[in-house]
Amino acid sequence: MSNKRGNGSGLNAIERRAAYSLSGLFSLRMLGLFLILPVFSLYAEGLPDVTPLLVGIAIGIYGLTQALLQIPFGMLSDRIGRKPVLIGGLLVFAFGSVVAATSETIYGIILGRALQGSGAIAAVIMALAADLSREQRRLRMMAIIGISIGFAFAVALILGPILNSWIGVPGIFWLTAVLALCGVAIVLFVVPTPKESHFHRDAEAVPSQFGKVLADPELLRLDLGILTLHMTLTAMFLAYPLSLRDLGMASESHWQIYLPVMLLSMVMMVPFVIIAESRRRMRPVFLGGIAALGLAAALLYGFSQQLLVLVVGLFIFFTAFNLLEATLPSLIAKSAPGERKGTAMGVYSSSQFIGAFLGGALGGWIHTYFGNEGVFLLCGVMALVWLLIARGMPDPSYLSNYLLPVGKLDESEVARLAAKLMAIDGVDDAVIIAEDEVAYLKVDLQVVDQQVLDDYAVGEVH
Repeated sequence: MSNKRGNGSGLNAIERRAAYSLSGLFSLRMLGLFLILPVFSLYAEGLPDVTPLLVGIAIGIYGLTQALLQIPFGMLSDRIGRKPVLIGGLLVFAFGSVVAATSETIYGIILGRALQGSGAIAAVIMALAADLSREQRRLRMMAIIGISIGFAFAVALILGPILNSWIGVPGIFWLTAVLALCGVAIVLFVVPTPKESHFHRDAEAVPSQFGKVLADPELLRLDLGILTLHMTLTAMFLAYPLSLRDLGMASESHWQIYLPVMLLSMVMMVPFVIIAESRRRMRPVFLGGIAALGLAAALLYGFSQQLLVLVVGLFIFFTAFNLLEATLPSLIAKSAPGERKGTAMGVYSSSQFIGAFLGGALGGWIHTYFGNEGVFLLCGVMALVWLLIARGMPDPSYLSNYLLPVGKLDESEVARLAAKLMAIDGVDDAVIIAEDEVAYLKVDLQVVDQQVLDDYAVGEVH
């Protein structure tokens, strides 16, 4: 076997273009989903036959259709190509936005939001990112895309109230349709077209692996965590805008709360992420984040009539939310075997979207009988249950996934290469899938010499 290095120290030109264009595509779609989050509960009060339960379903229903369709869409893209599925999903999303924009009843908006979620392209974007990246640089590209999602969410919370004061909620839905069409243009003219598309088990779900992933108690614990986190988020925004309104704050001014809270919370969570990863204190930081989530909900429940406490509670909530949102994928990657990471992330992502739906539905039902305070109490109870379950988690391994293209190998070559890789300091596990022509490694990045690993890479990727 001849070794050939084809992996520079960073992303190459194609990878950079792919990373930033796919990040923009993901951001446009997330903006379309989240812009209504801080304003919809206020708008929906004026709709005929509306109930809090229906409002919650309207906010969260996209999560149900997204969870049901994202993995099948990813598999479809393996068969007919990434870009056709991306374009189709974006057009479905745009159509759902138009349905919601033109609806004068809560039922029409629920249908529109369900259609928005049916444009489930998240898994397809990740698969295309894998097509357009070298194995050794894939994590870096995925990290760029992940950062863009968090940025889009923060922007949506701030822009939502401002746009609502200018164009109203129907106008926001029209805007999301335009954003989806802009996404189509990005796919057609900006996103690189891969030389070939094929299955990537590190980025896509493998149906035969679902049983093992769903039977893994640590992965299930983390799936429950992301489900709970997004349940609390969706439920929170059923009640929080109404609480600000009840204290006399006009909806067009709510951004004055969200802007500083989001900025400060994003800054505040950074040192905790550094402590968790660099100083290897993941478990206490993670459990502390869950406890802070519960503390925030308790403050909002106990002092919902005091504006200052509402602001402080939201700041604590988003500091904890951002911290947990950043650490949960890292824990999934640490816990899942390298060759099952794509399946584990697929189940994790579906759990996140199911959580958004359950938070809307359950939060709306609770609001019907117990008002805003009942919803805040629900968030606190969910955080407490999560904390009790998470207390049993072991300290994570602090191992990272590392992929190496190894070319065509027979059984004896696979065994020999696996033994050589396992002998390298910092390599904890090496699984070589001959049909993938990839070695899936678990490595300690603080110990392993990545250049030594890269010397075993075969062939030029893109």
